Amino acid sequence: MNVLVSSLTLAGLALVAAGALAAEGPSPAAPRGIPAPLPDHPGNVFLAGEAVTVPVPAKDGAAWEAVDYEGKKVAEGKVVGGRAAAGTLGAGWYEIRWTAHDGGAAGQVAAGVLAPLKSPTPKRSPIGLDVAMAWFYPEAKMPAVANLCTLAGINWVRDRLNWAEMEPERGRLSPPGTKYDASARLQSAAGLQVLQVDHISPAWANPDTKRFPTDLRDAHRFWREMAKRWAGQVAAFEPWNEADIDAFGGHTGAEMASMQKASCLGLKAGNRDAIGCLNVFALAQKAILRDLDANQAWPYFDTFNLHHYAPTDQYPGIYAEFRASSAGRPLWVTEFAVPVPWSGDEKLKEPSGGDLRVQAQRVAQVFAASLHEGPAASFYFLLPHYAEGKTQFGIIRPDLTPRPAFVALAAVGRLLADAKPLGRLKNAPQSVRAYLFRAKPDGQDREVLVAWTKAGEADLAVPAAPESALDHLGRPIAGAGATLKLSGAPVFAVFPAGTAAKIVLEAPPAPAPKLPGEPSPVVLQAAWPKERRALDKSAYRLGTSKVETIPVYVYNFSEQPVEGKLSTAIPEGWHIQLPARVKVGPGERVELAMVVNCRAAASPQTQTIRIAGDFGKAGKPVLAIQILPESTSAR
Repeated sequence: MNVLVSSLTLAGLALVAAGALAAEGPSPAAPRGIPAPLPDHPGNVFLAGEAVTVPVPAKDGAAWEAVDYEGKKVAEGKVVGGRAAAGTLGAGWYEIRWTAHDGGAAGQVAAGVLAPLKSPTPKRSPIGLDVAMAWFYPEAKMPAVANLCTLAGINWVRDRLNWAEMEPERGRLSPPGTKYDASARLQSAAGLQVLQVDHISPAWANPDTKRFPTDLRDAHRFWREMAKRWAGQVAAFEPWNEADIDAFGGHTGAEMASMQKASCLGLKAGNRDAIGCLNVFALAQKAILRDLDANQAWPYFDTFNLHHYAPTDQYPGIYAEFRASSAGRPLWVTEFAVPVPWSGDEKLKEPSGGDLRVQAQRVAQVFAASLHEGPAASFYFLLPHYAEGKTQFGIIRPDLTPRPAFVALAAVGRLLADAKPLGRLKNAPQSVRAYLFRAKPDGQDREVLVAWTKAGEADLAVPAAPESALDHLGRPIAGAGATLKLSGAPVFAVFPAGTAAKIVLEAPPAPAPKLPGEPSPVVLQAAWPKERRALDKSAYRLGTSKVETIPVYVYNFSEQPVEGKLSTAIPEGWHIQLPARVKVGPGERVELAMVVNCRAAASPQTQTIRIAGDFGKAGKPVLAIQILPESTSAR
């Protein structure tokens, strides 16, 4: 069989296979069991039923007290051996406070008690968490952080990669033993499924390191080697983070598409089972999304990845925009939250007590509203202590102790395990937000309602008293009946399977139709100076007073030479010169000069130049470029 045909067929099969895996979740490298805390209980995180014994930097004999989330005293005593022994406590968030004693200072430290998981976290559970393990934690702390994730019922974790550190010179990879190797190994060994992402080019690949590499062969080779190196440890890869905004290069949809094609072909060449995610969007910018669509990138991504930080009532519009460009691939939300500000000591960057409560309440809110929109995975941002400006995103502190939001995340991980949306309650009071899911809390098939109010308090009638009701920290609510008492703090109500038939629901949005397509090893790329872009229009600015030349590269990522023809579709009155045929050797690229004369442009509106290739059995690559004509004076 022709090697080129065989290679292309395998690439197509790999993409199909990985698409199926993306929907179900690949098996992690380590068998997944029911997690248990590490012996030293890092972060002062315990399971209900364990004796809570917390180290405190106070002298023996100092008086201490433990208070719960509401500030109610639940235990007290004296420091003995540098520890406060609070006994067994129910699920929740606690603070241990000690007084000054014998010249020592007063202080406080947090602790969390989680309901133990009764069954392993399902491999298809959509509950994910951005951990950024390699960036925030030294190798010695990584097992503790991974353990916290497993105790919280997390299925997917997102990591961070620095390309320049992994490949300091073109073609020379760092030897095994980097912190990135350690984070991949230790997270997968804990049974977590790992997603890796990069957002920076090495200086040798592009002097403007915020931008994609200028030669896409560098991206193809790098992702091929990373997929091969971490096979069985890193299940999925995002080739770039938020490429659509200036902070990460400000790329057009056409540029994102070309990068995606080269990167995904590399991933599949390195490990056919790797999930090739879309280089993720920061914002639902219509022009960039439509530009990506026009470049037919969908055969080159297994999941359509997006981010958002908007209020939950805006989710339907945001997801609708992204869903329309997803080509029917599973949606992955790899960063999302509605964060809170920090206040007080600039060194601590700690939210106030009130904002810590708001942060905790929002965890179940954002997960419920997101999962209703149908993503296969949603990754909360962020586990580590991390501030941008006056905003604090992290749900644990630098010493790994929990903020209340971590305990709230563990309630989501347990109660919405393997969640699939059934709908939003249609006849609820106007202030109520209520979503019903089919899920597996404690490994049991159940239907779980997540409900809260936008403002104030409200009563919500349900078909019958739930089997159990819990607050947003996963604490049981005693005496919950057929009327749920709601406030801004979400309530989980667990019902038997089949309850949905008794509730009037607004169905969750249907997924987009799956578009057909086969990847081609031939990739087309246009190159234009960054300063000549109109990012809000995802377009290249071209002058109307003279003829301009756009470099177009033709790459061949197969092992055989390819030869084909190129045709163009252009706006009326424009003139294009581009070679009609091109031949490219294996692993090579050819630069073509596309001469564009848009002096007859009828209006300064964005127009499209579309280049279509026909390379026979090597496929039919497409490149669509948005052009914004402008006069010299306008520029």
